[in-house]
Amino acid sequence: MGENDNNNEGGKKPGGLNSTIIMLIIAIVLTLIFWIQFNNYKTKGETEVEYSKFIQMVDQHEVGSVKVYSDKIYFEPKKADTATENVVYYVVRLDDYELVDRLAASGVEFKAIDEGGNVFIRELLSWVVMIAAFYIVMMLFMRSMSKNGGGIMGVGKSNAKMYGMQKETGITFADVAGEEEAKESLSEMVDFLKEPERYLAIGAKLPKGALLVGPPGTGKTLLAKAVAGEAGVPFFSMSGSEFVEMYVGVGASRVRDLFKQANAKAPCIIFIDEIDAIGRSRDTRHMGGDSEREQTLNQLLSEMDGFDTEKGIIVLAATNRPEVLDKALLRPGRFDRRVIVEKPDLKGREDILRVHSKNVKLDETVDLHELAFATSGSAGADLANIINEAALLAVRKGRKLVSQNDLLESVEVVFAGKEKKDRILSAEEKSIVAYHESGHALLTVLQKHTMPVQKITIVPRTGGALGYVWQTPEEEKYLQTKTEMEAHIVIAMGGRAAEAIKFPSVTTGASNDIEQATREARAMVTMYGMSDKFGMIQLEAITGEYLDRRSVMQCSEETATKIDNEVKNIVNAAYDKAYRILKENEAVLDAIATYLIDHETISGKEFMQIFNEATGNNLEVKVNEKGEVVNETSMFTSGFDVDLEKAADEKEAKKAADKAAAKEEKKKKKKDKEAVAAKTVAKEKTKEKTPKNKVKVFQSEVKNRKMRFLKKS
Repeated sequence: MGENDNNNEGGKKPGGLNSTIIMLIIAIVLTLIFWIQFNNYKTKGETEVEYSKFIQMVDQHEVGSVKVYSDKIYFEPKKADTATENVVYYVVRLDDYELVDRLAASGVEFKAIDEGGNVFIRELLSWVVMIAAFYIVMMLFMRSMSKNGGGIMGVGKSNAKMYGMQKETGITFADVAGEEEAKESLSEMVDFLKEPERYLAIGAKLPKGALLVGPPGTGKTLLAKAVAGEAGVPFFSMSGSEFVEMYVGVGASRVRDLFKQANAKAPCIIFIDEIDAIGRSRDTRHMGGDSEREQTLNQLLSEMDGFDTEKGIIVLAATNRPEVLDKALLRPGRFDRRVIVEKPDLKGREDILRVHSKNVKLDETVDLHELAFATSGSAGADLANIINEAALLAVRKGRKLVSQNDLLESVEVVFAGKEKKDRILSAEEKSIVAYHESGHALLTVLQKHTMPVQKITIVPRTGGALGYVWQTPEEEKYLQTKTEMEAHIVIAMGGRAAEAIKFPSVTTGASNDIEQATREARAMVTMYGMSDKFGMIQLEAITGEYLDRRSVMQCSEETATKIDNEVKNIVNAAYDKAYRILKENEAVLDAIATYLIDHETISGKEFMQIFNEATGNNLEVKVNEKGEVVNETSMFTSGFDVDLEKAADEKEAKKAADKAAAKEEKKKKKKDKEAVAAKTVAKEKTKEKTPKNKVKVFQSEVKNRKMRFLKKS
């Protein structure tokens, strides 16, 4: 602490005497302006009259009353019209000793006003009081401003929130779950801050900074606070937008002040959230630009190059837009490490749920492992919200413990919205929605490579959905096959296909299904190389990986048109398949939709029971302890689904068999021809090996040898 006091020049307030003199001068000027304006206002309705005219009015009995002051004589005329009734007349007092006699002779009422001998003191006190009042007001104002950053209006001073040691931050790595890789990357920095001697002895240097990158809600800020909590050092937190003001140069001044404070508190951690607000790439393609932001960035780059790592200052920053950051900011020596904070996997989600539920009272039915399966793709903030919504739901229902049903219902609330109890569908609309959702659900059973159904509902939600089918994966998967994507597109087309089968006209309810199917089909063609027509060529790129994931075409307009046609063909083929399968199983579709109309919500177990009754199959429905359907897909991939597809493709199979028989016949004829040709060749070879031919060959050889002997001799 002594070092910090020295940095403050012995505890003296910076610029104390100068600030007092400046505020005093300002208070005097303000008091002078105030009294001038007050006197102008006070004398606004007064009119000065010449003394000779005043004497004339007194002699002519036109004056009604007179008040004599030390410097002025105020009087009122006897006859005052509407234009002059609010006007006060006065004359400057002269040494006229006959004035009293004139007033008495004219019958004028007059009196002398005794102002006393303390006029000067009264005037002086009024000035002193006003100066003191202005000074006190300015002092209080400046003090409040200094608490918010110091200086005049706080301009140029850092607004960073400083947290103290671990007791104040209250966050350690134990409070961060599901990001083990990120914690491992940051733990070395924590160890350096705790025991810098071990690293300095070998010549190692502390990384100057680490950039936390990931989608929103994954816990980047929480990780930064945990680093400070684990190391037990001060933690300066500031958002990137707080550096930027309308005045050019203010942001750069705040950067300087922030690093000055950090040097005084070293070792410490500086955390800049949403650094893309000031760290965007400097545009050199156009003249001009945002000079304030660029000056702030330049100052940040300079400060990160200038501070000494041996003091133990670490700069952490977070962003979900790393692609827009300036390359000079990302180079080694500034942000030496990039820590990816991704959405958690299955185990990570389970750990996060356990952390957020440690203070929530749960009953014996709660299974966080199953809940982690049901929340695939969720970030840490989503999981925390789910736990809180479940606790609120339990309170609304009058229970003291949170159950598994509360948690599953809170998942629907977070991702689909609450039930709209005031939205009542007509009988026709209810029937359309029921068949629409039944079409989706039925196709998950009648196809391979699909996820099991856990719930079907036609209860409208505040998120805009009139109904939905909830599917949960059997296992955590990181890759998708082409067959799985095609099956998913077929399921998406199931709602529209069911409407086309059962009703004379389709509705707008399939808009979201069409959007999903088109997006998935386009990704197959342009990104995943799953189109035979285009092959393995990337035709589309993704920008904003952690935000909107906006796609950008990387091809000509002619190729883009061909891509649209290919996507259209994939979606149309999926629709045709969905229509054919549902048409062949229309009785099953009717049974599921009828039950759904009556009950509005069907669990996965009930759905499979209805399916078995409608199809006449006695397939075992595998459920877990919570009554949820598990391994549904595997039940139909062994034999039932194959038979179902054969029944659906009977004509195609017959044609294929006929073609195969014709091919076999052609192969047989070809073999016969080859056998005949082989026999003919064999006969010719046999003729060459007869005794007659052998004698001719022997005589020719003897003749040749005789000729060679004669040539040699």
